[in-house]
Amino acid sequence: IKERLKKAVLVLEDAGLGDITLCPETMGKINQVGDLQETLEFCTVSDKLMPCIDFGHLYARSLGADEGEEATCRILDAIVAALGEERGKQFHVHFSNIEYTKAGEKRHHNYGDSEYGPSFEPLAKQIVLRNLDLTIICESKGHQTKDALMMFEDYKKV
Repeated sequence: IKERLKKAVLVLEDAGLGDITLCPETMGKINQVGDLQETLEFCTVSDKLMPCIDFGHLYARSLGADEGEEATCRILDAIVAALGEERGKQFHVHFSNIEYTKAGEKRHHNYGDSEYGPSFEPLAKQIVLRNLDLTIICESKGHQTKDALMMFEDYKKV
């Protein structure tokens, strides 16, 4: 995968598209390539690679363990450790509540109206405390715009 990512970056540069950043994403199924460490390792191949950290996927992969303040800090600290302080402040995020099974991700749910995690509040708090400049995409099932606005309102409360 790392070799293919190197090649993809070179192909973009050769095509005059060197200003494009590719974002390998953390995956939600336990048996898929793309846990947090693998995704971060992929992004060390080039500065043109930034991680897409899907907090719902990490929550599902961990069978609900990657939830709350401690887990959020551990994830954010791992990003900085792998990519450095500057790159660790600007990356891409997907966020939604996710139902999981013993295999990991089962399905996305709407924000705030399900029993499934993760909670957005710990991430919102860390965005403020760490002065992060993230692009966050709401991946709720069916109500992305409405749910993104709800997430933004929750962020402003923090």
